[in-house]
Amino acid sequence: MKVQYFDDTDTIYIEFRAGDIAETRDLDENTILDIDAEGNICAITFEHASERTDVDRLQVRGMVA
Repeated sequence: MKVQYFDDTDTIYIEFRAGDIAETRDLDENTILDIDAEGNICAITFEHASERTDVDRLQVRGMVA
């Protein structure tokens, strides 16, 4: 799992699994799902993230090195 925040585009990208993306679905105008051929969600993108959440307080818990 990988979580990235891109300050220049104000976007949060959360990758749940690496793999080939078969389909991209817009959940709404600022939320995008990447889905593989088996229908698994591989990643989610949140655009305009600072308008939707407090990105300065973004925390990731339970990370294993």
